[in-house]
Amino acid sequence: MKIKYTLLHKDKNSNARYGTLQTNYGTFETPMFMPVGTQATVKTLDTRELKEINSAVILSNTYHLWLRPGEDIVDKAGGLHKFMNYNGPILTDSGGFQVFSLAKSKDITEEGVKFKSHLNGENLLLTPEKSIQIQNKLDSDIAMSFDECPPYPVTYEYMKKSVERTLRWAKRGKAVHNNERQSLFGIVQGGEFQDLREYSAKETVKLDFDGYSIGGTSVGEDKETMMKMIDYGIKYLPTDKPRYLMGVGEPTDIFEGVLRGIDMFDCVLPTRLARHGHAFTLDGKINLKNAKYKEDFTPIDNECDCECCKHYTKAYVRHLIIANETLGQRLLSIHNLRFLIKITENIRESIKNDTFLEYKKEFIDRYRKLNN
Repeated sequence: MKIKYTLLHKDKNSNARYGTLQTNYGTFETPMFMPVGTQATVKTLDTRELKEINSAVILSNTYHLWLRPGEDIVDKAGGLHKFMNYNGPILTDSGGFQVFSLAKSKDITEEGVKFKSHLNGENLLLTPEKSIQIQNKLDSDIAMSFDECPPYPVTYEYMKKSVERTLRWAKRGKAVHNNERQSLFGIVQGGEFQDLREYSAKETVKLDFDGYSIGGTSVGEDKETMMKMIDYGIKYLPTDKPRYLMGVGEPTDIFEGVLRGIDMFDCVLPTRLARHGHAFTLDGKINLKNAKYKEDFTPIDNECDCECCKHYTKAYVRHLIIANETLGQRLLSIHNLRFLIKITENIRESIKNDTFLEYKKEFIDRYRKLNN
């Protein structure tokens, strides 16, 4: 079956919305944060731990799985769920973000994008059709359209041509999408330009995708510009389909996205921070490598219910990080992911109670106090 979004309640004081996402692997509440498992694994965690932190949808990367082990291997294994033993919904991105980071501007053509593999330097071509065909074989629950990911900033003329190309690519990809169990999301682009965001949103909606994503954010712009990018496009997206903000995982940004009507978020940030010894807390981010935690025998966050906070102290996790022990990275990854998922759980309750704005202010005031 295709996914089905149901809007259950809208906060009476904002555009924040509470709903459910019905999938082949159960029904899950939104807003939600989605852990990123680039190469069919969320770094250092196994699938049982993902379930323990109440993970719902997770992400995998089309580009990386195409290169290694290859979509045919995953297909022979019975699809991505069986291959990685995850009994939950999976979203695959299009591979576009990675490809554009490797390509030169002259190698972006109407056909697709030419680039060199980061593994062996092989010359490759990724087209809208190829991206969708790979995702069809990966058999994820949600596939993403192949779009152009322009850098920031670019000229208005460049962005206008890019938006037009992304729309043409969206039509081509949708035409070859043939996995009846898989939903396909369209992507709104347009950079910082209001009229292009509006145009991209309206034209993408005309193509009637199963959900819609706001792309081209978190690419170097300031926070104010990022919020404008969301505002410029989201008002034209249908209320009966899910809205996904790509690549956003900073806690304060999640609140700002929910405020504007976003349902789904993803980011590599929580596990990347963990690998460098950083942790989210209700009082802001902390760096456990700091000497002041050497004799701190309290949990990372006293109000967190993750396995790390229930059983280990800052001093111990710091020791593991300093000693370069993988367990330290694992424990911090569990904590950081659970922290963001718990935030979205609390956000959902506040929306249902029409107290989202109060919760948002309370959280952000406390979170920013330490880091300021």
